[in-house]
Amino acid sequence: MTNLWMDIKHADVITVMGGNAAEAHPCGFKWVVEAKAHNNAKLIVVDPRFTRTASVADLYCPIRQGTDIAFLSGVAKYLLDNDKIQKRYVSAYTNAGYVVREGYDFVDGLFAGYDADKRDYDKTTWDYEIGPDGYAVVDETMQHPRCVMQLLKKHVAIYTPEMVETICGSPKETFLKVCEMIATTSSPERVMTSLYALGWTHHSKGSQNIRSMCIVQTLLGNIGMLGGGMNALRGHSNIQGLTDIGLMSNLIPGYLNIPVEKEPDYASYIAKRQFKPLRPGQTSYWQNYNKFFVSFQKAMWGDKAAKENDWAYDYLPKLDVPTYDVLRGFELAKQGKMTGYIIQGFNPLMTFPNRAKMTEAFSKMKFIVVMDPLKTETARFWENHGEYNPVDPTKIQTEVFELPTTLFVEEEGSLSNSSRWLQWHWQAQEAPGECRSDIEIMSGIFLRMKEMYQKDGGAFPDAMVNLTWNYAVADSPTPTELARELNGYTVTQTTDLNGAPLPAGRQVDGFAQLKDDGSTACGCWIYSGCYTEKGNMMARRDNTDPGDKGIAPNWAFAWPANRRVLYNRASCDPEGKPWSEKKKLIEWNGKQWIGFDVPDYGVTVAPDKGVGPFILNQEGVARLWTRGLMRDGPFPAHYEPFESPVQNVAFPRIKGAPAARIFKDDLADLGDAKDYPYAATSYRLTEHFHGWTKHARINAILQPEAFVEISEELAKEKGIEKGSWVRVWSKRGSLKAKALVTKRIKPLICDGKPVHVVGIPQHWGFMGLTKKGWHPNSLTPVVGDANTETPEFKAWLVNIEPTTPPSDAVA
Repeated sequence: MTNLWMDIKHADVITVMGGNAAEAHPCGFKWVVEAKAHNNAKLIVVDPRFTRTASVADLYCPIRQGTDIAFLSGVAKYLLDNDKIQKRYVSAYTNAGYVVREGYDFVDGLFAGYDADKRDYDKTTWDYEIGPDGYAVVDETMQHPRCVMQLLKKHVAIYTPEMVETICGSPKETFLKVCEMIATTSSPERVMTSLYALGWTHHSKGSQNIRSMCIVQTLLGNIGMLGGGMNALRGHSNIQGLTDIGLMSNLIPGYLNIPVEKEPDYASYIAKRQFKPLRPGQTSYWQNYNKFFVSFQKAMWGDKAAKENDWAYDYLPKLDVPTYDVLRGFELAKQGKMTGYIIQGFNPLMTFPNRAKMTEAFSKMKFIVVMDPLKTETARFWENHGEYNPVDPTKIQTEVFELPTTLFVEEEGSLSNSSRWLQWHWQAQEAPGECRSDIEIMSGIFLRMKEMYQKDGGAFPDAMVNLTWNYAVADSPTPTELARELNGYTVTQTTDLNGAPLPAGRQVDGFAQLKDDGSTACGCWIYSGCYTEKGNMMARRDNTDPGDKGIAPNWAFAWPANRRVLYNRASCDPEGKPWSEKKKLIEWNGKQWIGFDVPDYGVTVAPDKGVGPFILNQEGVARLWTRGLMRDGPFPAHYEPFESPVQNVAFPRIKGAPAARIFKDDLADLGDAKDYPYAATSYRLTEHFHGWTKHARINAILQPEAFVEISEELAKEKGIEKGSWVRVWSKRGSLKAKALVTKRIKPLICDGKPVHVVGIPQHWGFMGLTKKGWHPNSLTPVVGDANTETPEFKAWLVNIEPTTPPSDAVA
């Protein structure tokens, strides 16, 4: 989230697209209700199904899953064609006037530099024209034929209302009403917020789905505003923390990068990350990259990370491929190249795509370790459960270790929610039996591995045996100790920004005090400030909210720097005056920034210094065009899902996103519309949380049995009765479920023909108290987003027919 949950109440228009907040985030949805009740906000819902969110919307527009880019590009075209943009905001705070270098182009659905054999781009031309002064060339009139604004207009020109209807199945009249309602927020007095979730990210072009709305919100001047922003609704209270701390295979905590093989030494690594401003006066968080990195290395390896050995740079792995994400991991396991797997609070057999491939991969491993408080399907993948898991245990030699862990209520610690808040919670009860906390289990594994390296040596034991482990009880570090380490501390005496001395062993106040000389250590720079000498900032519970802005600055801690609204400098005009008095967050009083939130940069940095509000970007402005930062293109472009019921009307020669991740065998495992004519999607229900709550009796009573949701029209066409059993299958597998015949799904007319949607909830398996069932991952394809490798769970092809019930079920 650029903003925060409470901020939603200030929105004038709320767009929910790529999510179903009322059903999947019912507590957070209260703020949408607040906005409608007290701010007369209008709610727009764009979704393949008429959801619980849509049921309270002012305007619902159906859409075929996987076509969001075409829809939003059509919105952008409408705003540009009808002069519904916030011009001064766009001119001052975006790269609309930046001139792109010669050679960049977009022809027939492909950007310049595409290599079909590599399924990748040479991004050389995806950059700005740099002038003789070393800065990007900017045309402030935004008329240069190669400036971003003109390229954007050209890029979205094909997405007329008629084209949107053809691709998306969204009726032209309804689509135009959406455009008109959104366009009302081009006024500084009105603001729109965008709420999205996995309905956008679970696609082969998920990152570009989000980019499409970023373009719309930026043209409208809604980023950095009270009641505005791009707000990702995270599916778990701590999934935000997972990404922050760096549990992705290519990241270090705080979104720093793990080195690649082309960066064999520290000099080559840091040279690529030295901040070089693209406009005069610009600054960025990333100008401190060296400080963040050195402080992280000191937290990891203490005295063993020194200037003389380049801060233990050699201890870090060097990636030979962009990422070792889950898709690559299980491809390697299938090939017998990944032989062990430690699974912490996760159920990949019922989560990752193509369950048959997952079973094959697990069956080739030597061992798996499952850390979980519940009995998961993954831990029992080797058990035969009839047609729900038809495996032969005698042919599976994988050794499975089940390690019972505590639940969060049985321990203290912090959770990071969608608002980027780190909130401390306290232990509510003792854990039962012999279960242990994740910290204890991981500590035990590490200490045993370290002992083995110390005893037996190895190819390179240094990184393991030299790891800092300064905890009072070695095999049971406390959450408080870890929090203090993540916050950061002084290793030796140093000074703050004003030159005042900071003694050794002191908690730093924030990331601004981190140094690159080895005098500070910090486990995660964005969390710096969460546990200072003043105490545990995450444990604060003062809900005082000056001005009723929804900020509550003394409740918990928000990263970075306790800032609640990212890019809040953009809520003011270039002179520092709020665009709207009623939407005021901060303002310049002639000497300093004052207001309700922590300003984006130093409180005494005057507006005329040229420091742009978008200080996470090298340009200091919002990116309508992204240079070479996205693997699949500087602009979003409509590509069909890899399995689509229709061809790509916009770019007929292209099937699937050209730079998306897909392996050879998985490419051959795709089905086509001739055999699988129906568009399928997965989703969640309020009554269940992933696969956890099927172990809870009350949830099992509320939603006891799996179902698939189809339209009345499809049911009639296939001879399917309400409540009867159906078989749904793709090229990769099949499942059986009861049919929920509903008015909530309607066939869409796309490119002149009807497209039926099959909805499949994802909460059932062969373990737990609910009736046994199947997860939609029995059917889904193994294909990932080009930038994040997130699998395409939300759009694929199936067939459906009436069938007999499973052997243990009653018809």
